[in-house]
Amino acid sequence: MSTIADDTRGGMRNVWIITAAMTVLAICYTMIIPFLPIYLLELGVPKADVALWAGLVFGITFLIAGIMAPIWGKIADNKGKKRMALRAGFGIAVCYVLIGLVTDQYQLLMGRALVGFANGFYPAAMTMVSLSVDEKQVGRALGIFQTGLILGNVIGPFLGGAVESVVGMRPVFYVSGVAVLIATLAVLFFVKEPKLHAVGTDGKEQPAQPTKSTSLREDFKAVQQQPVLVRLLGIFFFMQCVIMMLQPILALYVGDMQGTMEGAAIISGTILSIGGLAGSLTTNLWVRLGERRGYFKTISYCMMGSGIVLLLQSLPVGIWWFGVLQVLIGSCIVGINPSLSAAVTLNTDPSFRGRMFGMTTTAQQFGSMVGPVFASIVSTYVGISYVFSITGLLLLYMGFQSRKLSKKHE
Repeated sequence: MSTIADDTRGGMRNVWIITAAMTVLAICYTMIIPFLPIYLLELGVPKADVALWAGLVFGITFLIAGIMAPIWGKIADNKGKKRMALRAGFGIAVCYVLIGLVTDQYQLLMGRALVGFANGFYPAAMTMVSLSVDEKQVGRALGIFQTGLILGNVIGPFLGGAVESVVGMRPVFYVSGVAVLIATLAVLFFVKEPKLHAVGTDGKEQPAQPTKSTSLREDFKAVQQQPVLVRLLGIFFFMQCVIMMLQPILALYVGDMQGTMEGAAIISGTILSIGGLAGSLTTNLWVRLGERRGYFKTISYCMMGSGIVLLLQSLPVGIWWFGVLQVLIGSCIVGINPSLSAAVTLNTDPSFRGRMFGMTTTAQQFGSMVGPVFASIVSTYVGISYVFSITGLLLLYMGFQSRKLSKKHE
């Protein structure tokens, strides 16, 4: 007997509503994140200490979210994915408002820790998307979801900068809290919890048995027994390392190329946004390729393409050519996450999917912690350009490894 998702209740309607909610959360997240150092200055932190405190308020969220993700994923499988998305959404909304009320860096650190604890909307939302459609539509549904996420990441920094420049930093948190609350209410009233059915040996559907209660240790052991899932977790970790290695140093690299840091933040933000916009336009093309040729092949193509472009970016090509190359890398790298998520979906039983996506979130959160540390070490001792060249070579290597996986599992 196997377990399948019910694709008749909610279906693509669920996908679009969840994607809209996730887009709002992504906008709010990226409205806040780039400006936390400015907020620290407003709170009275000496300029010499801002870098340290920025690292702390970033890192504590990733750490706690990474620890909690498997726990929330487990609860989602047992109690319901929609319930877990609502818990996370309402929790994050409250946290954003509270952060807008803090009076010093210690309270901000506590608020960011609470955000990490409340986190979990993304894996719950992705699990619901994967369960709302049948397997033939999973790639398309996850592609739509990923496109919404990318658009949110593109819009957020511009919107956050505009609000901050007009009314200051604190209202950005209040606006974000209210927006997340509205998005969560949309999920509450308009999204139906995807149902699971069991398929017997006679091919007929029947209600699925309740999810078996297991410990976290048993969940990790179950994943270890499936090498393909272990490798997918490794790729999730690696790709998040790559993203977080490159984003924090981009402004510094732009400053090096133009010989001054004046305007580097605006230029680097524009370059990132253009790359993200290009990615939002090509996501579904990669998803369709994955549906036809296999998701591991698509992952390998995206990795190798991104690796080649990063090697070119490590050369002194000038800002304009660097921007053109960023469009190319945005178009390539964007196909990796939806392909990874589709591969996880196809290799995971629906009854275990919440826990599995919780583990992928943990891998990503830890990647977010490791990536900046590695980038800072490389850029400090050998130069910023070497971060791009080393990352490019690693992506080429991982691309070839993913190609091998496609021969084994597709």
